[in-house]
Amino acid sequence: MNNQSITKEILKWYDNNKRILPWRKHLTKKQKQYFTLVSEIMLQQTQVKTVIPYFNNFIKKIPNLKTLANINNQKLMKCWEGLGYYSRARNLKKAAKKIIKEFDGNLPNNVDQLKSLPGIGDYTSTAIMAIAFNKQFIPLDGNVERILKRIFYLKTEKEVRKDNLHKKKYFFGKSNRPSDYAQAIMEIGALICRPTNPSCTECPLKKNCIAYKKKNFDIKSKSKFNKVKYFEADIYKSKNKYLLIKNNKFNFLKNLLIFPMREINQKQFKSSLNKRINIKMSNMDMKITINKKIRKKNLNNSFFIDKVNIKNHILPSFTKKIFKTVIRY
Repeated sequence: MNNQSITKEILKWYDNNKRILPWRKHLTKKQKQYFTLVSEIMLQQTQVKTVIPYFNNFIKKIPNLKTLANINNQKLMKCWEGLGYYSRARNLKKAAKKIIKEFDGNLPNNVDQLKSLPGIGDYTSTAIMAIAFNKQFIPLDGNVERILKRIFYLKTEKEVRKDNLHKKKYFFGKSNRPSDYAQAIMEIGALICRPTNPSCTECPLKKNCIAYKKKNFDIKSKSKFNKVKYFEADIYKSKNKYLLIKNNKFNFLKNLLIFPMREINQKQFKSSLNKRINIKMSNMDMKITINKKIRKKNLNNSFFIDKVNIKNHILPSFTKKIFKTVIRY
């Protein structure tokens, strides 16, 4: 198929199979820009199915840029609670302030200006340009990368480098519906060209796919190195209340509530007789030993919270996981 036929097949598939997503509703231009900004920031590092309920709640409580720019940080974090990577929420508010101050309240429709906003890089800027402004961009997310790797049967480190994948985007050609087209390609990657068990018989691109012809769908990706780190968490309890501190010590979960903890070495971890739990965070495998304390301790930026009133506090999933372990322990 030529580029024109490819474009037609992709859009035909999309019109018949696209997911109903809250940021794809029929919207005013202003709403579409705001919904796209929020959804694309949320979708950084997070899957669509996870984002949907958070997005709906966020938009209900923070419906526009002006509200976002002026929202109380406590309320903002409560809306983001459990979604992880909390710096995204802080950057979103900073971006809203900058858009209002420097761009007269209008989301900029220029890649360089978009990249000047906190939390927006190459991918997010091109996604916004395509989806919100209907411009001829194909954002290179993991889904699009996977399609290109299989279409062109890219297997070596050199072949799967970002610069080479960007060059291969010529395959998709151009469309007179750039917003839908960009979303359609990503949708094929998410629903059809999955990392494992791709649904090739349903794929509109199978005739062009070398991986399909060779029946070899293995994907070459950069190996992610997960650091293994060891910690000891101190549990101070008073009746039904537990001591938490505002984290100013570790680079992860900055300024959020965690149990008092410190990093230890592997030998100390293995010699501990306390309850142990494992938590994965970003590129870190955290092995944590739970150290129950009897005496109260006064620590800076700390206070006791009642386990019954956990919902009234902004707690990262990390802290909630330790909480569940502690209550059962």
